[in-house]
Amino acid sequence: MKYVKQFLIILAFSFGGEVLHTLLPLPIPASIYGIIFLFLALNFNLLAVDSIRETSNFLIEIMPVLFIPAAVGILETWGLIRVKWASYLVITLFSTIIVMVVSGHVTQAIMRSDQKQEEQEQQEEQEEVA
Repeated sequence: MKYVKQFLIILAFSFGGEVLHTLLPLPIPASIYGIIFLFLALNFNLLAVDSIRETSNFLIEIMPVLFIPAAVGILETWGLIRVKWASYLVITLFSTIIVMVVSGHVTQAIMRSDQKQEEQEQQEEQEEVA
């Protein structure tokens, strides 16, 4: 029953994303709205990580299986893709590299920021003790 509850929580955020996607005329996928809602709820402690941990871990573990329908769709449209497959490949490679580089830089910036904040807190604690 715990897994059903956790899955329903995740589905509720996904549904919220669908609603916002319907209401706003922006070209942003509903899943992005949902994941932003979930992130904000976790970040502001409106939702505890433990309340979705097991189900989210399960969904991450089976993620490769979830890509099978997309792969089948590509195979079904191979007649259209065949003409420009090299262009698609180049675009996919470059965009993947760009996403990896940007994600790495953002992660490093956040880690540096957290480290500086921890150092400042330690200095403040040392000044209070002295």
